[in-house]
Amino acid sequence: MKKLVTILGLTAVVAMAAAPAFAANALRISQAWGGGGSATATATYNVDYVEVFNNSGAAINLSGYTIEYGSATGSWGSSGTNIFTFPVGASIAPCSYVLVQLGTASAGGAALPVTADYFGTLAMGGTNGKVALFSAVNTNLACGAELPGTLVDKVSWGTANCSEVAATPAMSINLGAGRNGDGTVDTDNNSADFTMGVLVPRNSASPANTGCLATPAANRTWGSLKSIYR
Repeated sequence: MKKLVTILGLTAVVAMAAAPAFAANALRISQAWGGGGSATATATYNVDYVEVFNNSGAAINLSGYTIEYGSATGSWGSSGTNIFTFPVGASIAPCSYVLVQLGTASAGGAALPVTADYFGTLAMGGTNGKVALFSAVNTNLACGAELPGTLVDKVSWGTANCSEVAATPAMSINLGAGRNGDGTVDTDNNSADFTMGVLVPRNSASPANTGCLATPAANRTWGSLKSIYR
């Protein structure tokens, strides 16, 4: 009986060592800019955009995935203009980015420094708001009522609800939310994972993130775990 308990205890330790600290998805929003399209010339960019990052070593099919906006206290995809759907055949390479240009370009601000991979019409809040990546369309659904298993990632800013733990600071026409580690940091806390700043968006032609598959320096081996119970 004692031997069985020891084996079960060792199994539990190995399982805990192998499990990630957070249940983060490989796909995540790496940048969100809602202050574009301002009528003033002081805006950094003349459009809104969302950048998506693939933090895995395999390409991911994006066909049918959606980017959906919600106002500070509003629902996801409250209208067709608040939903962008990736077309059939869309994909994202390992450790790479795709850029979705959103809204309508205005005279205020500069064009994005790289060409977007996809184009949508939804316009995000330049101060408060939230945006999410879904694996299927969620039409006019409140926070917490998302279709089971479809919510991939989300970020809220300013006074918006539905954040992961806590929202980032408010955006402006010059500041957007950038995920730390060039997209690799995901502790499921928007406030901790994102930094508000002047961003430079990346597209599918941008260099891959060389740190996305980095092996942790401290790595517990099966042999070292077994030695504890000898």
